[in-house]
Amino acid sequence: MARRLTAAALSLLSLLALASCTGKEAPQQPQGAADPPRIVVASGQDVTGKNGIRQQLIDAWNAREGEHGYRARLVELPGSADQQRSQLLGALQSGGAEYDVVNLDVTWVPEFAAAGLIRPLTGAAVKSPDDIIEAVDRTSFWDGERYAVPFNSDVGLLYYRKDHLKDAGASKTELGRGVTWADLRRLIDAVNDDSPKPADYEEGWTTQLAAYEGRTVNAIEAFASAVPDFALTDEDGRYSADEAQLMAGVTELRERTASPYMLEESSGFREAESLSAFAEGRTTFLRHWPYVYPALYERFKKSLGVTRLPGKAVLGGQNLAVTSNSSEQRAAKAAELIAFLTDPDSERCLLRAGFAATRTSAYEHPGGTPECRHASAYSAGPSASPTGESAEVKAPDQLAGGVSYSRDILLPSLSQAVQRPRTPLYGAVTQTLITELGALYGHRPPGDAQVAKSLDEALSKVLPG
Repeated sequence: MARRLTAAALSLLSLLALASCTGKEAPQQPQGAADPPRIVVASGQDVTGKNGIRQQLIDAWNAREGEHGYRARLVELPGSADQQRSQLLGALQSGGAEYDVVNLDVTWVPEFAAAGLIRPLTGAAVKSPDDIIEAVDRTSFWDGERYAVPFNSDVGLLYYRKDHLKDAGASKTELGRGVTWADLRRLIDAVNDDSPKPADYEEGWTTQLAAYEGRTVNAIEAFASAVPDFALTDEDGRYSADEAQLMAGVTELRERTASPYMLEESSGFREAESLSAFAEGRTTFLRHWPYVYPALYERFKKSLGVTRLPGKAVLGGQNLAVTSNSSEQRAAKAAELIAFLTDPDSERCLLRAGFAATRTSAYEHPGGTPECRHASAYSAGPSASPTGESAEVKAPDQLAGGVSYSRDILLPSLSQAVQRPRTPLYGAVTQTLITELGALYGHRPPGDAQVAKSLDEALSKVLPG
């Protein structure tokens, strides 16, 4: 049974929710002035908080209304990612919502493109495409055409408590850039064997394995780590794995998530629950996304460590696309808006806010603060907050041993990340993975061979080929 959140965990989650509440509001139209034409942007909730970085970038575009004659309005969709996908599909298929730009999870691009819900994009929608991280940019294409532009990226990282490792006399307390799963198990063994153990400590690490997309992400990371060049689908979206590969992946996933290494409750955890468990000191290690780094540092300061995830890490993030429902005139302006929201300065602003930037140029000055002109609350100048306090939670880029968080951890993680299956049928594929792999976390889990056989049969029915 999940525990109630402690005060420390609630404080940490509040930091994540409120980190960017102090930016300037969008300028108001004078009374009596004619409303300019609008571009409507539909997106999931901004993890940087109310009036967060996405809204501030849109405000910056609106401030240039005299140049382009349009204003943009951000509509945040409620619910989980799956619920947002369903809302967008329903709205665009029915024409019931006048969305011009949609912020799509990277896994949704093939589905929306194949269904004709988004338009192929010309060069006007993307500035300096060679600057976009190659692995990230590949998520924007389907069937040989660009349908989107990467907005903010995402990749799994490993967070850890250096004080736990130090107190246990572990061989390493600064994990640098090359930790393996074997290293991780040895370090967890050291903490488990220590007496007395850290206060509130229970098991070595936690992640997100509830029956939602987090389970798929963890599974693909395990499968890709166990099988070189693993891919569930080929470039045309056809099933390309086999039972032997799935067997190796299932074995790897089981070993990673077995006791005494993983906190048992992790099989029911999403992002918030896993973050809380780590904040409460119940684990030494946490697999999570880059956006939690500033708040975790604010909570633990120098006791916090962060490094690349052992083995393969899955690529996440969102891409901006123009809807097919948008009129030709609005679609042209929507492409201009996308070019602005994804330009090099916007990406530096996103990096400052805690997102993973999609452009290599955003990582050119490790150890320093990338310049951000579009969003005043994240600029290097005076704070936009009326209290004079910074709108962002500051976390260091320079780590121990001369390691740069942005250059040596985040950028390589993004560049070498693996993708989830590329297919218009992704919704069915991820539901199949979630369902079939759920057997590993039941009361009487079947053997690896049985799970792999069942998964292979189920995927063969869902996917062509």
